[in-house]
Amino acid sequence: MHHFEYRDGTLFAEDVSVPDLAKEYGTPLYVYSAATFKRHYKAFDSAFAGLDHLTCYSVKANSNLSVLKMLAEQGAGMDIVSGGELYRVLKAGVAPEKIVYSGVGKRASEIKQALEAGILLFNVESVAELLKINEVAKEMDTIAKVSFRINPDVDPQTHPYISTGMAKNKFGLDIDHSLAAYKMTADLDHVEAVGMDCHIGSQLTSIDPFLEALEKLLKFYEKLKDLGMDIKYLDLGGGLGISYDDEEPPHPTEFGQALANMLTGIPLKIILEPGRVIAGNAGIMVTEVVYTKSNPSKNFLIVDGAMNDLVRPSLYGSYHRIGEVVQNGRKTEEYDVVGPICESGDFLARDRELPRIVDGELLAVYSAGAYGFTMSSNYNSRPRACEVIVDGNTVKVARQRETYEDLIAKEL
Repeated sequence: MHHFEYRDGTLFAEDVSVPDLAKEYGTPLYVYSAATFKRHYKAFDSAFAGLDHLTCYSVKANSNLSVLKMLAEQGAGMDIVSGGELYRVLKAGVAPEKIVYSGVGKRASEIKQALEAGILLFNVESVAELLKINEVAKEMDTIAKVSFRINPDVDPQTHPYISTGMAKNKFGLDIDHSLAAYKMTADLDHVEAVGMDCHIGSQLTSIDPFLEALEKLLKFYEKLKDLGMDIKYLDLGGGLGISYDDEEPPHPTEFGQALANMLTGIPLKIILEPGRVIAGNAGIMVTEVVYTKSNPSKNFLIVDGAMNDLVRPSLYGSYHRIGEVVQNGRKTEEYDVVGPICESGDFLARDRELPRIVDGELLAVYSAGAYGFTMSSNYNSRPRACEVIVDGNTVKVARQRETYEDLIAKEL
């Protein structure tokens, strides 16, 4: 559910007209709904109310500082994957003890930064990383709490680029190597193994892969107990999907109930790392049609939003629903919706049925709240878009549109 709806044929974000937003702030424009962010966070977090748990929003999905502050105020912890994300969440007021640090390539300086902040734990992805964390912690005369990311070799049945829990993926340690890594911590003086971690992929539309992974983790947990290890946390990652087109992902309550059934009587605090399921449908990208163009085989809508603004269609072949901002009632035609970047891969949609569109009209690209602006770039020397958050009838500029001066500021 989200708070973008038509009123008398005009698209509104909560109580604000989208055409008015485009007129005031220009296009391309990211528009986020505060009410949708809050609703999605509460719906997810409450689904696990029967479990001792910590919901850590996955910052990479949408790392805007205002978004992070808003979720922190709702009680969210944060899942980070870089020193920059750590810097952001601390600026947003997130308590360090509610931060978990994932990612395969943590540098020594980032490890030090996290230890100085006092984060909850590191999700460790290799033996080399474990040794580096121990080395940095020794230099700082402290103990680093760690959890190993266990790769359960489960097929998440999603796009290969966002599958992370199979044997061929770069993430984590397989079961056998994980056991050896846990044993190794006993010989290291500056790390303490306190948890288990697993993340199998993103945009999952079934809970079955989650439950298959959990079954393997619980068997592994018994092995750790036999070693006398005091494991307190079980991090199950994120990955629950959303509806971009006709997908029917499970509701978080279904996931929560299934976990509760499997974890009854097991004394572990569950960490969950939702990102897309909270942010995805909380945002749209608004773009203006600059030109229409036809050739013998195609109709094109050339818009001012491009692959540098929203890369998912070009990178993954991903589907985003596109609709008029002001409904016109015309007969439909088939279009490719393309941007101005000098690449044939610069498209937002292909072979899409839309009411006939003319130059100057606005389109809304839905489900753009996650992996939208956060993956944007300055390719073709294009300033990045403005981001606004609508809260009822008020509008906050969450990030100003970049200028040409911004493009070259670090080069002068």
